[in-house]
Amino acid sequence: MKTSLINIVGSILLATILLPVFGSSQSLEEIKSKFPDENAVFLTKALHYKISLNNGQPAVESDELQRIEYLTAQAPADMSRHGFFQSDFQQVVAYEAFTQTARDKKLKVNDFKTSTNKEDFVFYDDVKETTFDFPSIGEGAIGNLRVSWINKNPYLLSPFYFSGGIPVINSELKINVAKGINIKYRLFGQDTTKVVVNIENNRNESVYTFRYKDCPAERRYGDAPSSAWYATHVIFYIDSYKDENGGTVHYLSSLDDLYRLNYSFVHKINDSVGSELRHIVDSLTSKIKSPEARARKIYGWVQQQIKYVAFEEGMEGFVPRDANLVCKRRFGDCKDMSSILTIMMKAANIPAHYTWIGTHDLPYEFSELHLPLVSNHMICTIELNNKFVFLDGTDPTCIFGFPSYAIQDKEALIAINDSAYKVAKVPVIEKNKNVLVDSTWLELTPNGSINGRIKKCLTGYFSTHMHGKMIYVDKNNLNQELKDDFRRGSNKFQLDSCHYTAPGADTAFLYASFKLPDYAKKLADDYFLNMNLYKFYEHEEIDYPKRKMPIEYNFKYSKKYVILLKIPDGYRVDYLPKSKTFHNDVWGFDMQYEQKGNYVILSQQFDNDYLLLQNSQFESWNKVLENLFPLYKETLSLSKK
Repeated sequence: MKTSLINIVGSILLATILLPVFGSSQSLEEIKSKFPDENAVFLTKALHYKISLNNGQPAVESDELQRIEYLTAQAPADMSRHGFFQSDFQQVVAYEAFTQTARDKKLKVNDFKTSTNKEDFVFYDDVKETTFDFPSIGEGAIGNLRVSWINKNPYLLSPFYFSGGIPVINSELKINVAKGINIKYRLFGQDTTKVVVNIENNRNESVYTFRYKDCPAERRYGDAPSSAWYATHVIFYIDSYKDENGGTVHYLSSLDDLYRLNYSFVHKINDSVGSELRHIVDSLTSKIKSPEARARKIYGWVQQQIKYVAFEEGMEGFVPRDANLVCKRRFGDCKDMSSILTIMMKAANIPAHYTWIGTHDLPYEFSELHLPLVSNHMICTIELNNKFVFLDGTDPTCIFGFPSYAIQDKEALIAINDSAYKVAKVPVIEKNKNVLVDSTWLELTPNGSINGRIKKCLTGYFSTHMHGKMIYVDKNNLNQELKDDFRRGSNKFQLDSCHYTAPGADTAFLYASFKLPDYAKKLADDYFLNMNLYKFYEHEEIDYPKRKMPIEYNFKYSKKYVILLKIPDGYRVDYLPKSKTFHNDVWGFDMQYEQKGNYVILSQQFDNDYLLLQNSQFESWNKVLENLFPLYKETLSLSKK
């Protein structure tokens, strides 16, 4: 009976939510000429929403149409598979897919496969993906997909992205809004000026239409942030609506509305501290007077004893579990970590608060957009010495006082009580606290090979990254696991031994010994060798001006590399390469050669002052490399006395 009802509703939706079936006024040859490097294009990428009131509450239905034309005979090899997503909040009620062949024959898709789709670091994850293959696609064929949904939680309306992995000739979002409902929207991305917006107010509804013609393909780069930072998209939401008595109901009109929604997920949990949790807090803190020392103890215990497991489905993606249950299970997701940290801190008389925050995957801030999609993460914020300290229990290596690197510079929505909250900016850890110093000592052998020793000192996020890596390293195979961390000079590099020490969470040391056969050249009695054991940033020129999307860095840092070559007995320096420093408004380097006693020393330093490098800075980035790369060809020469 339930299946029949869904099918009936789906049929009604497909019949009543009418999407424009864009035809293409352009022939296949015209499209191929316009996009000569593409295997396929979207003729249509259209999404239509209908927002109405049902029993005095907002109700949302949506319908999507995609039409893909294949331009080459090679396209089917890579582009036959397609799909769509659904969740408890966005329920699919009808769908159909078919191929319209070049000879105008319709071939329906009958084989659909639905499976769970898990993604990292999402606030709720009950998403399922339905996949299928368009049959008999080839040059000139058009794949058609139409899906209808009921959006069961109108607080969670997804952004509409105009672009795709292939060009889009007609990209459109259309929203029919019933009288009495007020919606608002924001455009984000690099090409918002190309979006044509039309608002039509009729007697019973308003119609919002957003169109983008000839939207270029979205090119991916491995070092780019998530597409939300640059891809053109619309975010829309229900601001308010009129109830049955004509009164205005504020839905997401302000940050107050969002906070009321978020607080409704936490106000019923953690009514009491159970005996087990109380015993743990007391055993950790009873002999410690300093609030900061107590907080450090509790945070360290949660990091080491509560395993992070991202199992989130339906409303579990929003509602934290009771801290006593998390303690008993010894595992939880980000909300559960926030739950247990908050109650344990409060039990130790440390002010602590549930906190919603977005990671670097999201460009949005609470101060400009008061919607649930601004946050995809939850942490605990405590107050020490009149300052907020942000604690992320999901990262077992995070340093107390350091935010996890993914939430730096993000706004945090901090719950004070049922009606009060604060928005605070998470600090960015400065580069002088994230330092890598790599020192290498070299000794020449008579045949031109090198014996070497390495010491690497890591602080800040460099240290936490290495601690995290060492959690999973096979200690019985340490040399092989860490070989790439020590590799230098040439592909003949041989790691003899290595070991790792961690005197604290904010510091790590790596030590190694190695051989580098045939690295120096010996001609007669003279040695020639290039002391640039690394060729940093080679092949990392930015494709400017073609590339538009920014470059993302996990944190600011300073890297220093020192190479010390012992001058063999009976030899002297015949040629010492010149030192050079080059900096511009984006970055730069310092490269210094010097002789101290019987050592030649090469020092190199590179700093990064950005979490996000914008395309306006790419030319300056490349200019530094133009000055750096010629230096890598410089060769030191040693002559016999």
